[in-house]
Amino acid sequence: MKVTIDVETNTQKRDGKLHLDPFEPDNSLVLVGIRTDAGVDYAFPFDHPEHVSKHNYHERVQWFLDEATVLICHNAAYELQWLWECGFKYDGAIWDTMLVEYVLQRGDKQGSLSLEACAERHDLTRKLGTLKEYYAKGLNTNDIPLDELSEYCLTDVKATQELSDLQWRKLNTKEYSILLDTVILTNELCKVLADTYCNGISVDTNILNDVREEFEKEKLELTSQLQKDIQDLMGDTKINLSSPEQLSWVIYSRKPRDKNVWANSYSEYMKDIQWRDLIRLETTTVFKTLAEKCKTCSGRGYIRKTKKDGTPYSKDNKCAVCHSEGFIYNDTKQIAGLKFKAPSSKWASANGFSTGKDNLKHLQAVAKSKEMTQAEQFLSKVIRLNAVESYISTYVNGIEAYTKPDGKLHVSLMQHRTATGRLSGSNPNMQNMPRGGTFPVKKVFVSRWDNGKIMEADFAQLEFRVAAFLSNDGVAIEEVKTGFDVHSYTAKVISDAGQKTSRQEAKAHTFAPLYGATGYGRTPAEAAYYEHFTEKYQGIKLWHTRLAEEALTHRYITIPSGRQYSFPNVQRRPNGGVTYFTNIKNYPVQGFATADIVPVAMIHIHKLLKTFKSCIVNTVHDSIVIDIHPDEEKGVLEIINKTNTELEDLINTKWGITFNVPLLLEAKIGPNWLDTKDVI
Repeated sequence: MKVTIDVETNTQKRDGKLHLDPFEPDNSLVLVGIRTDAGVDYAFPFDHPEHVSKHNYHERVQWFLDEATVLICHNAAYELQWLWECGFKYDGAIWDTMLVEYVLQRGDKQGSLSLEACAERHDLTRKLGTLKEYYAKGLNTNDIPLDELSEYCLTDVKATQELSDLQWRKLNTKEYSILLDTVILTNELCKVLADTYCNGISVDTNILNDVREEFEKEKLELTSQLQKDIQDLMGDTKINLSSPEQLSWVIYSRKPRDKNVWANSYSEYMKDIQWRDLIRLETTTVFKTLAEKCKTCSGRGYIRKTKKDGTPYSKDNKCAVCHSEGFIYNDTKQIAGLKFKAPSSKWASANGFSTGKDNLKHLQAVAKSKEMTQAEQFLSKVIRLNAVESYISTYVNGIEAYTKPDGKLHVSLMQHRTATGRLSGSNPNMQNMPRGGTFPVKKVFVSRWDNGKIMEADFAQLEFRVAAFLSNDGVAIEEVKTGFDVHSYTAKVISDAGQKTSRQEAKAHTFAPLYGATGYGRTPAEAAYYEHFTEKYQGIKLWHTRLAEEALTHRYITIPSGRQYSFPNVQRRPNGGVTYFTNIKNYPVQGFATADIVPVAMIHIHKLLKTFKSCIVNTVHDSIVIDIHPDEEKGVLEIINKTNTELEDLINTKWGITFNVPLLLEAKIGPNWLDTKDVI
């Protein structure tokens, strides 16, 4: 029997943040709504004041779960975590209508994936809006009259069932049948992610506080150093480092004459000569301004010698503190800042020129290659300060806010937020956590068991190997088979061109050409590598061309797993190029690597861990994090080795694909997530 289910829950705020999960002590399960494939509805109350009967509906709900051949939900991960944590058991097939809707949209989001939006889009039973009035009054779910809550919940399960029926009919058509394998994989992974969420990863709050202190100390030191640098570069011009606009003045020594004119004047496709004219006409130079300490009030006030544009005042300027006059001013006309030139119109913003992280790193590389020591050091500090501030707000504060009373961070992982199928995260977003081994936040994550360990199983160069397979590039395939380290090679090519680059720094450049980037706007050394990559891997270049033609012909592209990406508005450009070309090149590699292959491995490992105490606690792109019980380290290592041995067969069984490049999970183990060491 197919069973459609929906849960209504009581959720509370803690520390100003709404927590929707069952791991908060004050949260509770209020109602479970069920609909059978025969169209019979049931509403089972739990934590509700009108539920005065002594009857416990736990057994009734469990009977439906036991009898279900498939459990239909909208956002199944949420329903499952609540059911499991409330003592219910279910390990059967899942049909998540939200995820199926996502797959059917082929990466081209056609509106919200909420049940309400889906029902409206497909003209199904509409979600009742009566509960919003109660929530607007500050009431919680168990404050709503039981009959209204039951009607609301059963309307949801009816709409969910109708949506699942519509989706199944769609997948049985010639146009959409190819997506069925992706739907199945997505639903299989949904259960694993829900279990991962329930497991949670243990947080050592003492270490977290130590990390916070380290970051706060570093933030103060960097801020102090940058303020001194600013004074040297800008004189007494006050610069707010948190303002991208003002930081832009320092870096580029220019600012827009009129923000609105500037923002509406540029186009990223402007010719270089037009771009240079725009800079000349619509921006103005920032001048270094100098002030002299007031002698009358013993230096407590400052008197500007010149205006901000470097021209003298018509009258003697007054001290801001004691209003003394008569000081001599100098006409310096000295341009302030680092005097970088923005390489292209793509660097323009409404307030001038970009100060984004990637662009600052580019300028830092330029400064390094030209031995501009002051500029390189200044940019290095700015980049690090931005990173530290992000680490504190996103990770330290985020981890603290969302660590539950049980001492665990229950990582929220979602399959439906990205166009490629790559997972995204929230509360906090662990998917964007820096990968480098020096990132100290990772050491707060420890085993839940005394003497337990943390393992990170990470695919070796997965995206490059996937690109080699998808493109059938003979050079790339042969390199992978011989154990070639593509990242070290990238670092060597760039370093030999005059820009010393580490292996870690080189990773971004290795992947960039795979994802459609060119050498335009790069440093000379980086641009040389991008040209070298294109010449070396001709098969990848030709494959990119084939993808573009496929998108133009069909308005979508298909990867070997059957996953599709829609490009309904793709067009040929007048210059022969193709719109959305970057995405066309990007999606297949990211999708097949992290949305298909990693889930196959993760599902397999999860299955093999069923009889273990050890469990998966997180996944970040192409890595899987496992909390290892002290008695099971050897057994978990055997599972990783077994997965490496069987992965190609798993891929062949799943999609009928013979993977012609080796895939390898490299395992590291340590007392915490940071201090892991290679074991495989």
